[in-house]
Amino acid sequence: MRYSAPIHRLKRAAKLAARQQAIPLHAALDSIARQEGFASWSLLAARHAPDATDPASLLATLDPGERLLIAARPRQGKTLLALQLAVAGARAGRQVHFFSMDYTPTDVREKLQALGADTDDLSGRLHIDCSDDICADHVIAALETAPRKSIAVIDYLQLLDQRRSTPPVQQQVESLSRLARARGLVIAFICQIDRSFDSAASPLPGLADIRLPNPLDLSLFSRAWFLHAGALREVELPAG
Repeated sequence: MRYSAPIHRLKRAAKLAARQQAIPLHAALDSIARQEGFASWSLLAARHAPDATDPASLLATLDPGERLLIAARPRQGKTLLALQLAVAGARAGRQVHFFSMDYTPTDVREKLQALGADTDDLSGRLHIDCSDDICADHVIAALETAPRKSIAVIDYLQLLDQRRSTPPVQQQVESLSRLARARGLVIAFICQIDRSFDSAASPLPGLADIRLPNPLDLSLFSRAWFLHAGALREVELPAG
């Protein structure tokens, strides 16, 4: 079923209506859902549950200017999903940059080949950068001529905070957020989940489970996807 706008825009419309009409947010969400043909927002949200197996469809939900978190514990598919989004973008003709502070270029190419991606065929559209100098300034310089709707993947968020020679992670994400919005880029941050996350208590992690050694305002991001055991859910972020 097609909606009149992407679901994250419907959420924004509901928040605006709640403020303007001085009504509870859940009432505004239910009103929006009824306009879309659903009895309640919960029914609309259940129908819209993201499909982690369809990267092209997931990519289509991302508007220019998005700052996306892709968060999971190790070996739960966050890097795989980020690479699938990168391949989908490159195949659609977008310019894509994959910045990794965790892998070598050979590692990344092997993972791409395991996905069935022909790195030679994507040459010129998919750029792999595993420099030791990766930070917000490095990314901004690399994207200097990137056209609107280009995609940048940063592997991973917490490693931006690793070196004392770079600004605090809050400042770096602020700079990257401004870049995404000003230039109409999509920037995805692969993100670690704290070891304390217990899948027996909750099937999927959430915002409280993100590992943050230093303070970071999560409202700088526009979307957050959490993965575990093959499932994916989108979590509402705090308003900025």
